[in-house]
Amino acid sequence: MGNRTTVREFTLEGFPAVQHLGKVLFSVHLLAYLASMAGNAVIVSITCASARLQTPMYLLLSTFSFLECCFTSAVIPKLLVIFLLGRQKISFAACFVQAFVFVFVGATGFFLIAVMSLDRYMAICMPLHYPTIISLRTCSFLITASLAVGFTLIMGLIVKVSRLSFCGPHVIPHFFCDLGSLIHLSCSNTRSTEMLTFGLALLVLFTSLLITITAYSNIAVTIMRLPSAKERQKAFSTCSSHLAVLSLIYGSCIFIYVKPKQASRLDSNREAALVNTVVTPLLNPVIYTLRNKQCAKH
Repeated sequence: MGNRTTVREFTLEGFPAVQHLGKVLFSVHLLAYLASMAGNAVIVSITCASARLQTPMYLLLSTFSFLECCFTSAVIPKLLVIFLLGRQKISFAACFVQAFVFVFVGATGFFLIAVMSLDRYMAICMPLHYPTIISLRTCSFLITASLAVGFTLIMGLIVKVSRLSFCGPHVIPHFFCDLGSLIHLSCSNTRSTEMLTFGLALLVLFTSLLITITAYSNIAVTIMRLPSAKERQKAFSTCSSHLAVLSLIYGSCIFIYVKPKQASRLDSNREAALVNTVVTPLLNPVIYTLRNKQCAKH
């Protein structure tokens, strides 16, 4: 039938059940957003300014913090506008730009989490080989590769979704342009697009999750061999904090994206996405900096 798109803008539904609390929710989310941006920006600034922190570990941390700033900035400012002013309209082009930035940065972040897990594995389990294998050049290459792979995978998906026909309705039951919601609104045959989205979600999430689990399993074995009970307790306490944040990230994203059918779970996505875009970026600066030095010693 070809592309029959007649929709020129979408309406973001946001959180209609609590919209009457818009000003209160605006204040809460604005404070959380500013705290998240400030925490991650401090990490990036200190890492760039201090010669002592020009190490692979802190290069990865600062890159991850920069991605977190981009990730939360892709969606939270529009949510704040919805809460404060009730402006729910977003243009067709802006919607797909938002969707691309959100998914691209998110996918790259998962690849980077896997790289960070490998970095910790090498530092804790193979400390003698760590300086020769994990260098700034190696980390820069892995970061660039993560960005390139994420861009390639997500750009193809976004282009495919943007070529679907959108002839109404135009209300997105979310607070940002979620790909699943957009696919559900299309009046085209979306089976192949849904399967592609499902397949890419599996590839990104479970590849990085497998690497992370393998790395931390080996770290746990190494920690168990530490001679001092106090050292073991301290190391487990520190690394468990990292795993708690990873559980939030992976859990919410698996709940949102790893389902082949989109229509049956749109309403439940908003709460999980809010955790992913507000809570975890707020916690990450604390977890990955204040605790990281202690974890690295073990």
